[in-house]
Amino acid sequence: MSNAFAVPPAPAEQAFAHFATRLRFETDASDVHADLEAGVDGLVVVDSRGAAAWRGGHLPGAVHLPTAEIPTRAALLVPAGTAVVTYCWGPGCNGATRAALAFATLGYPVKEMLGGYEYWVREGFPVRTASGIRRRPVDDLTAVGTSCDC
Repeated sequence: MSNAFAVPPAPAEQAFAHFATRLRFETDASDVHADLEAGVDGLVVVDSRGAAAWRGGHLPGAVHLPTAEIPTRAALLVPAGTAVVTYCWGPGCNGATRAALAFATLGYPVKEMLGGYEYWVREGFPVRTASGIRRRPVDDLTAVGTSCDC
């Protein structure tokens, strides 16, 4: 008996609805990087980590807005109706999820960047620090070059 199919897969229609729904709520570092490089209008990337983490490095072009401050400061930094992508540390942290919920509560269209800052760095994308832009070598377990080619 198959371990993978010990519980039978959902019918195709249900699988379609499930995966299409996930993609409405989630994006990944590669897609965010491509959008930032292309200068996509109407997109704001929000780093929801604390001040020390922000100073240690963040996505170029990101806005720093810790999750706890979103209810009171979002309107000052992100125009109403702007599409928002939130990120935090990485897959072991739900800070980006909480930040996305806070933006959704305020009426913003929002997605969470899967993998967070960790996978952004591991995929070799640039980070801004106090000393300028830097990149780490690509982790060959996360990407080939700067994309998983999916």
